[in-house]
Amino acid sequence: MPIRRSVGLALALAALSLITSLAPAQQPQMSSFDRDRAQGILRVIASDVKKRYYDPKFHGLDWDAKVGEAKEGIAKADTFNRAMSSIAAALDTLNDSHTFFLPPQHAFRLSYGFEYQMVGDHCFVTRVRPKSDAESKGVKPGEELVALNGFNVNRDDLWKMQYVFSVLRPQPALRLALRDEAGAQRQVDIAAKIRQHKRITDLTFSGAGEDIFDLIRESETEEHLMRARFAEYGDQLIALKVPEFLFSRDEVENMIGKARKYPNLIIDLRGNPGGSVDTLKYLVGGVFDKDVKIADRVGRKEAKPEVAKGWHNSYSGKIVVLVDARSASAAELFARIIQLEKRGAVIGDQSSGSVMEAKQYTEKMGSDTVIFYGASITEWDLLMSDGKSLEHRGVTPDEIVLPGAHDIANGRDPALAYAAQTLGVKITPEAAGKAFPYEWPPE
Repeated sequence: MPIRRSVGLALALAALSLITSLAPAQQPQMSSFDRDRAQGILRVIASDVKKRYYDPKFHGLDWDAKVGEAKEGIAKADTFNRAMSSIAAALDTLNDSHTFFLPPQHAFRLSYGFEYQMVGDHCFVTRVRPKSDAESKGVKPGEELVALNGFNVNRDDLWKMQYVFSVLRPQPALRLALRDEAGAQRQVDIAAKIRQHKRITDLTFSGAGEDIFDLIRESETEEHLMRARFAEYGDQLIALKVPEFLFSRDEVENMIGKARKYPNLIIDLRGNPGGSVDTLKYLVGGVFDKDVKIADRVGRKEAKPEVAKGWHNSYSGKIVVLVDARSASAAELFARIIQLEKRGAVIGDQSSGSVMEAKQYTEKMGSDTVIFYGASITEWDLLMSDGKSLEHRGVTPDEIVLPGAHDIANGRDPALAYAAQTLGVKITPEAAGKAFPYEWPPE
């Protein structure tokens, strides 16, 4: 698949100036204190990128000039959010999926009550939360999302729009342009559910100590939602849902141990954003009885191979891997290794094309009241054994199987059903759609 260039976050940010309400409350005018603070954040982030980005030539980009443009943007910004957007736009000029700004967190969390994703070249509403404003406005799974807040939705720019609207400049409402199965279009305004947080979080056990326990509860909920799940079909097939690559060696051994009881295995990586390189190594090792090179890591000063050690008790049955447009990073690497090593088949949709190796750097400002911010910075490019990078390309499945609007509306999963069929097991799309019931996170 050819590399597709993005319109760029800078363009999206410039266009966002046409949108009137960009936060749950009207942002106060920028004070000189906040402006100095924003310039300080820019200096730290710019320095981190300059010291750590894997390509010291920045792909021919004049990084100092881009930082200068961000500095001017902060000087002209009328709100702190817009100042942070100038920093984000500077990092976006690198056109690197794993290099981006992590602004200070807002004192609120927004939930829009529906989910959507690319399927092929179209974006569909996939789920609607019960009792949400989206449900009350009649938004339904299977409707095509044509535009979001006036911006046409496409595969290249969707994640950037989500980043802008949810992270940089959160919106109290989203304007959706929807198209139903019959082709009729309508426009709907969806109000977000806003959950206010404390502006200052106490991570000590002084006072009531409630803040730290709130964080513990949130972590436990996240761990539950991101657990690995299985669906068993007789004694011939097991499907393993891996929602992210953040599992320990023992956890992966448990997955493989359960899979070894079956001659056929489907590894479902749809929606998997990637994660830990170590988890990737464990899972690769768990399905190979030999050492396998994941990729050559090309860094600032050197290049070296990343190798997964094969297990003596690895899974030896047939494998099919499922991917979609939200499969990214380590999930894409795993799927491509399965193809390159001819270990199994990949079925589904073209994957994200977001494949670099990065590290998140957390910085802070202040003493008594501390503000945390940071950046994800790519430190290694990854070249597969065929000499190619998956960045901006993604994994092309051996067979493309996409759900249609009718499938999404009725909870059918044709990709999982087809994958089972290739392994000699018959599952209806309706039954496949019930394999891994979706769980809404608490609001």
